[in-house]
Amino acid sequence: MEAPLPMLVFFTRATSGPARRMESLLAHVQRKERGRLRVGRVDADEHPELLEKLAVEEVPSLVLVIDQRVVDRIDGRANMPQIEELLEQHLPETVAA
Repeated sequence: MEAPLPMLVFFTRATSGPARRMESLLAHVQRKERGRLRVGRVDADEHPELLEKLAVEEVPSLVLVIDQRVVDRIDGRANMPQIEELLEQHLPETVAA
């Protein structure tokens, strides 16, 4: 039986300008990596328990979860090269140049 796909969790907030600016990047990653990576969005105001559980202190943040373990994160606003580097470190076959 196959393991579930890794998940990139995007912690956002409606009032966060930096998070809104990252939306298009995450939509691109979701399209590009479908079948290999799931992208989930979590509203920090609606789910504060998840922020605490995953030790998220800044919004926006990206948390990469593989096999139900947090393996890496980017705190604060990220650009595409930073996101690709994060994925390359943990999913080398999924990121094409």
